[in-house]
Amino acid sequence: MSITKWIIDPTHSEVAFKVKHLVISTVTGYFRKFEGHVESSTEDFTNASVSFQLEVDSIDTNQSDRDGHLKSADFFDAGNFPKISFVGKLARQGGNYQLLGDLTMKGITQSVILEVSYGGTVADPYGQTKAGFELEGKLNRKDFGLTWSAVTEAGSVVVSDQVRLQLSVQLVKQ
Repeated sequence: MSITKWIIDPTHSEVAFKVKHLVISTVTGYFRKFEGHVESSTEDFTNASVSFQLEVDSIDTNQSDRDGHLKSADFFDAGNFPKISFVGKLARQGGNYQLLGDLTMKGITQSVILEVSYGGTVADPYGQTKAGFELEGKLNRKDFGLTWSAVTEAGSVVVSDQVRLQLSVQLVKQ
């Protein structure tokens, strides 16, 4: 059985998260620096192995003070935990995909499941074979030690515990 290796094309991929702020609006953030690879023995990526890592210091919410707070020990503690990593397998049942694996953040590893939409595989104008995926999931930030919290005078939570993950990933066949 032949294994094909794919790497993430960071110029055509993005890693985003969304979290409720004050229960009334949503803040979106991105991690700008990441890398990963996929190893697959099938053309449809069934049971493919996935490895992914991102740099916490690359967080970008379009607001530098908030980014600094998120990098601090109150949240990601980038000085002590500079990377977030994931290792898992892509499972397929019928036309539906799920990515099952272990996410490690701030030194804590938890199992997560992401819903996956496979966009297909094509050859680009430069002769490279590329595959596209959209991934979505939810996690509780407190499960990973991101426990900072505050409450307004009216009793509203400043930052929700639930975080939505949204990734758009383009792979390049090696």
